[in-house]
Amino acid sequence: MIINKVNAKSIITKSNIPGIDFVINPYIGCQHACIYCYAEFMKRFTGHFGDSWGEFLDVKNYNWEKIQPEKYNSKSLLLSSVTDPYTPLEAKYENTRHVLENLVGTKAFVQILTKSSLVTRDIDLFKQFDNIEVGISINSLDDEFVKKIEPRASKPLDRLDALKIISESEIPTYVFISPIFPRISNWQAIIEASLSITNDFRFENLNFRGHNISRIMNLIKVRYPELVEYYDRIRRHYALWDEIEEDIKKYCSTRKIRHEIDFHHGGFSKIS
Repeated sequence: MIINKVNAKSIITKSNIPGIDFVINPYIGCQHACIYCYAEFMKRFTGHFGDSWGEFLDVKNYNWEKIQPEKYNSKSLLLSSVTDPYTPLEAKYENTRHVLENLVGTKAFVQILTKSSLVTRDIDLFKQFDNIEVGISINSLDDEFVKKIEPRASKPLDRLDALKIISESEIPTYVFISPIFPRISNWQAIIEASLSITNDFRFENLNFRGHNISRIMNLIKVRYPELVEYYDRIRRHYALWDEIEEDIKKYCSTRKIRHEIDFHHGGFSKIS
C-alpha cells in the first residue's frame, strides 16, 4: 500500500450528484479495492495514472478548523463520493472524524455512506447533528463473493451489525444495495436480513465502465460461466435493467418497504 500525505486546498466541494449539494472526500483513493468502482477515474487527476486502484491512499492534510458549519445550513452533504470515509486507515489518520468534529452545529443534512464497520466509532459525533443519516453499502451476504469483489471491505454481516448498533443509538439509517450484480446479488435476502434495522432501502445497478469491464467479466467467466452471455447482453442493452427495477418496485411496494431506485448507466441519468 502506497501512503502519501497531500495538502488539500478544500475538503468540501460542490457535487455533481443529483440531490447532493456538497461532497466530502477526506482521502484520495480507497483501500477497499472494489473491482467495479467507478471512482477509479480519479487516478487521472491525482498523479496515480500507473497505480493500481486500491493500492494507494493519499491522506489529505487540511486545516480542519477552516470548516464553517453554518455555511452549509439547509444544504446536503455526503461523506463520501469517490472514497470510503471509513477506509481502513481512517482508524489511524481520523480525517473523517476531524471533518465531523468541525461540522458539529451545522443545520445541513449530513449523509454518511460506507462499507466499513468502523463507522460505529463516531456514534458520539453523529448524535450531535440535528439532521443526519448513516447508510451501509452492501450487495451480497455471501462472504466468499464479497471477498472477491470488495477485498478489504468489512464482511456483510459485520456491516449490518454496525448499522444495527447505530440504529439502536436512535440515528436514522438506510441500506444501499449497490451495486446489484444481476442474477448474483440476492437483494431480497439483504432486505430480509435488514428489516429489523431499517425500513429505508436504496438500490443501484452495476455500471460497466471502460476500466472495470475486464475485471467484472473475468470474475463472471471464472465463477459464473453460465452467466457470461447474460452479462454481455445486459452491459449493452440497458432495457434489461428495467426488468430488475420492476421486480424491486413490486417487491417493496407489496411489503410497504420504503425504497429508492437509482439505476444509471455510466452517469447519473437512466437511459431508456
